[in-house]
This record gives sequence, C-alpha cells and structure tokens, in this order.
Amino acid sequence: MVVYLCSSNKAKLKELSLAAQGGSLEVLPLPGLREIPPPEETGSTFEENASEKALYYSQFTPELVVADDSGLEVDALNGAPGVFSARLAGPEAQDYENNALLLDLLSRQEERKARFVCAVVAAQQGRCLFRTRGEVEGEILTAPRGSNGFGYDPLFFYPPFGRSFAELTSDEKLRVSHRGKAMAALLQFLKRYAPN
Repeated sequence: MVVYLCSSNKAKLKELSLAAQGGSLEVLPLPGLREIPPPEETGSTFEENASEKALYYSQFTPELVVADDSGLEVDALNGAPGVFSARLAGPEAQDYENNALLLDLLSRQEERKARFVCAVVAAQQGRCLFRTRGEVEGEILTAPRGSNGFGYDPLFFYPPFGRSFAELTSDEKLRVSHRGKAMAALLQFLKRYAPN
C-alpha cells in the first residue's frame, strides 16, 4: 500500500519511511507537491495544523495522504516554541539559527524540561480517517551534541539513553521518538484499514 506524505522535508520522509520498513506500506512524497501552493497553517495546536494539511492535500489525489505537524515544547517557555518550532528564528530560519535562539532564550533558566510532539493525520479525499499524537520527554542541553538527526535533535537530551537525539542511531531514535510513536500508531491503523 502506498501513502503519500504531504511534506518536502527529506529528513522527515526518511524517518517515516524507516518506520514503515518491514511492512507492506510505502511512504512517498505526494506527486506534484512542489507545484501545489501550501495551505496556510493557522492552527494553534499540532493536531489542528496536521489536520488542515491532510485535508487540504487529500484533494489532489484519490490515495491516502498523511500529514504531520511536530515540534518542541519547553516548560520554561510555557510550551514554546510549539507550533512555531520550525520558524522560531524567523520564517526562513535554518536549524542552527533556531537552536541558537532557543539556547539564548534559556540562557538564564535552570528548568530545562522539554518534549518533542508529533501529530499525524491520515485523510482521503476530504475525509479525516485517523489522528494520533506521539510525545517523548527530555531536557534541553546548554550546547549542541551530535551530528545525526535534524531540527532541535542536537539540543534534546534523552535521559534513558544518556545522549542527545543527534547522538542516537536512526533505529534508536525511531524506537523512542515522538514521530516513531505516532507512526507506529498510524501503521496499526493502516493494517486494519487495508490489511492486504
């Protein structure tokens, strides 16, 4: 079974494809995605944004589409950056710029608890068929560590492993990450939805 991911983020596509390995599911980018004007993300939660994207992009194919919205919630920042995680330092911000600003915002904070959140929504031709949410708890480091992953991974310390997400292998991260948990729930749904 093929599902189309409504994202051009190569790192995200790689993680979702890895999560789907070993089953009959193939995750591909939505055909013609670059030519489709993106929807405006107006939601105040990850779930709202993922739903908006899934329903919007489901108009462009008869196949099942999957959209996600994910980011970082930091307790000392009252849950920020939240839905603005990818653009904390501005609309076109690079990962290193977002990381630098986050460290600056937390420079006087002792409380560094945080969580990654991922909302995943599956839709088909304007109908939402499935929603789920995955979370993983951790802490924000005072400096980046590791070179794997993307986004805030170098700053996100996962205590059970004693390493940042950017120091984990892809398999290790997938087992415990917010996206891995959300994708596992999606795969269970898809087995029921299309068992063959």
